[in-house]
Amino acid sequence: MEAPITGAEQFRSEFLRVLLSRRSSQVPLLAESSKPVENPVYQADVPSTQAIESCPREDIGNLNEMLKEENLHLHTEAAEQGRLPLLILSLKKKSEERRPAIVFMHGTNSNKEWLRPWLEAYASRGYVAIGLDSRYHGERANCKTAYRDALISSWKNGNTMPFIFDTVWDLIKLAEYLTQREDIDPKRIGITGISLGGMHAWFAAAADTRYSVVVPLIGVQGFRWAIDNDEWEGRVNSLKPLFEEARIDLGKNKIDKEVVEKVWNRIAPGLASQFDSPYSLPVIAPRPLYILNGAKDPRNPLGGLVVPLKRAKKAFKKTASHGNFKFVAEEGVGHELTSFMIKESSDWFDKFLK
Repeated sequence: MEAPITGAEQFRSEFLRVLLSRRSSQVPLLAESSKPVENPVYQADVPSTQAIESCPREDIGNLNEMLKEENLHLHTEAAEQGRLPLLILSLKKKSEERRPAIVFMHGTNSNKEWLRPWLEAYASRGYVAIGLDSRYHGERANCKTAYRDALISSWKNGNTMPFIFDTVWDLIKLAEYLTQREDIDPKRIGITGISLGGMHAWFAAAADTRYSVVVPLIGVQGFRWAIDNDEWEGRVNSLKPLFEEARIDLGKNKIDKEVVEKVWNRIAPGLASQFDSPYSLPVIAPRPLYILNGAKDPRNPLGGLVVPLKRAKKAFKKTASHGNFKFVAEEGVGHELTSFMIKESSDWFDKFLK
């Protein structure tokens, strides 16, 4: 029992050291009221909400009247991006009983307002549902190229980590805030997300044990494996302007594995090495973890998950929590969110948080 625990503590200590290496000054953890967003920023076409609208919900005729909505800004560090916008939905209190909570993460170029049907469904079932804008998205985007610009700036200057890691810092601070709320059971906080949001959920759970149940959707992959096996193109194409800029800076005629590796090392140190899925997935054990991917997803090729899944299963077995781990690659599905994934994740959260 000692080995996986020690390994997990070591992982978290080293990961936190990297996160702190590019932080601005620390500030008191303060949540301030804000206003609802009337015209949320999308940095690409608005994604379909069909899958999240299929999420199971209680049949409450006057749900809108029953919902309590909170719009907040949580201060996570001194820099401009250290203001974390939150949208929190819950049923108006009928008792003082603490409730389970779930954090929901949107995908690339989207925002927390897009998550509303998903938040409403969970709130109707008694959860405190929390949506947020990841770095350079939603309220944190000053233009429709904010995220792309931040990625390129990180490559050129190496002073921020807008791909995954900076938002993971926000999620650590968010966990601190949520565990202090009187309406939330601090032992029952889940996290899920889609694509980029799935990566955020995965790494936040690896970094912070206060996230007690984890369901990353179409986000878990093997970054190192993709480089070594020339399967990186699907992921790179989702961030093409960044890698094109790096290619030019490195004097290359085309993007190759050297460009890919140098970009990851620069903008998210350790992502393709010591913090990659073979090392970060096992440290989530024994907390319940359900990974849902598409079997034909070019951004998350299944070959890159063989070793991580094997190591994760071993870690869950060592912590006597084998039933707390599950992986499904939905047949015939590429990089897309499906109603099956939404229903499976809903059942998983109900099983472990209700």
